Amino acid sequence: MRNVKIAIVGAGTWGEAHASIYREHPVAEVAAICDLDSARAERLAKAFGISSVYTDYAKMLAECDCEAVAIVTPDFLHRDIAIACAKAGKHMLIEKPLATTRRDVYDMVEAIESSGVRAMVDLHNRWSPPFNSVKRILSSGRLGKPVSSYFRLNDTIFVPTEYLSWAERSSVLWFLGSHSLDTLRWLVDDEIVEIYAVKHEGVLKNLGVDVPDVYQSTLKFRKGSIAQMENGWVTPEGNPSINDIKCNIVCEKGKIDIDASNHNLVQVTDDKRMDTVDVLVRNSVFDSCKGFAYESIRSFVDCLASGADFHVSIKDSANTSLAILSIIESAEKGIPVRPEVI
Repeated sequence: MRNVKIAIVGAGTWGEAHASIYREHPVAEVAAICDLDSARAERLAKAFGISSVYTDYAKMLAECDCEAVAIVTPDFLHRDIAIACAKAGKHMLIEKPLATTRRDVYDMVEAIESSGVRAMVDLHNRWSPPFNSVKRILSSGRLGKPVSSYFRLNDTIFVPTEYLSWAERSSVLWFLGSHSLDTLRWLVDDEIVEIYAVKHEGVLKNLGVDVPDVYQSTLKFRKGSIAQMENGWVTPEGNPSINDIKCNIVCEKGKIDIDASNHNLVQVTDDKRMDTVDVLVRNSVFDSCKGFAYESIRSFVDCLASGADFHVSIKDSANTSLAILSIIESAEKGIPVRPEVI
């Protein structure tokens, strides 16, 4: 495969993960790093041997000879960068979700498709070994068609109160619900035609973070399958792992149950709590990035270098964002909503 030069916009925790993975990849090269915080960008550049540092992505796009750009900014800041990349003829990997407004979704899809560049959104749960295995089972047809599903993906309260400085400008639906909804759409292999959602508020607002605590959503798919989805940001910090992720699928000829949080492979206990060590999502082996959240980034490079199709299409990502916007609308208005589909 040919070499791929990639620039990174966003030098935070996940930007560092991108830099590490590209450094490990045999055909990838980080051509530049860009962040509004110049000191943070310089630190990452020094750590990973990146020669070009920018604080203005427009200047970077004009000067850098990169072929692709990894957009690793908070979710509400994707639109302008993505459109600028498309106009500059740069392929892109966009951290999830694609966008958080209808206008941004449509503007980004139009810019990407009209420019002819390739783009993938990092909805990495498709690379999760448990869910990828279930996808193969469902695709084989031996259990028949999915009838009903339940998907729970919650984080401990640490995430919106301490981990994310921009939690108030996002929500648990964008941070977690995008993964849940994409996974359900992918497993069921269908689009959603109706959504009814409710939310709970108060716990986070009382802590100074003005976002809903939990959303519960009922989804009806075009071919008749139904699903219940739960996303919350108020699980107590004493939980054995940050993520609480469980899924059940009932089919015509059987059922599947997934527990991807309390895997019972490694548990560490002290006088205060028991931790379930992450060996699936983000872990390292001999200082190399392992875990499925990293495999999606590697896959982007592989597909870009080989010309193969990405495992997440831009329309997949757009329809996930549009469905989440319908969940928000339904929860606010107290009525069923029919999501737009591209």
